[in-house]
Amino acid sequence: MQSNIEFFTATCLNWQNLLSPEKHKEIVLSSLKFLVDENRIWIYGYVIMPNHVHILWRKQDLWIDKSIQQQFLKFTAQQIKFNLIANFPNELEKYKSSQADRNYHFWERRPYSATMNSRRVLEQKLDYIHYNPVKKEFCTLPEDYIYSSAKYYLLGQENKLVTHYMEHI
Repeated sequence: MQSNIEFFTATCLNWQNLLSPEKHKEIVLSSLKFLVDENRIWIYGYVIMPNHVHILWRKQDLWIDKSIQQQFLKFTAQQIKFNLIANFPNELEKYKSSQADRNYHFWERRPYSATMNSRRVLEQKLDYIHYNPVKKEFCTLPEDYIYSSAKYYLLGQENKLVTHYMEHI
């Protein structure tokens, strides 16, 4: 089993529904697409919820020592900020930062990351990711939620972001 597949969770500041707008979910997807297209990571599974994201990913060899998490969080925060400034300036107040090095803060500090040490644990996390929208009653079946990798695994539908985990274990 590849020991460097990570389960990553980033939560929006104060669990606010920052990712509710479709535009914000698309920002997350475009950031993930960039990381995949630039051969920085492989993605094995994901879900974008209104107030958090879960991703199963692994850094590609040339990026092992780089902070992909930081790049992802910084880019998505910046793009979401630009969208809020342009379209919802009143919403920015919810994300005012008390820190001197920034005006706004969109993600909670210290995102969760855990290394998958077995195929069984990886598959449990993948199920957890895919059933998250069902648990929150956003859909009846995991494959009905469009901001997830569930259709790829459960219906065999193409998803250019996702690499099947079996290719790397």
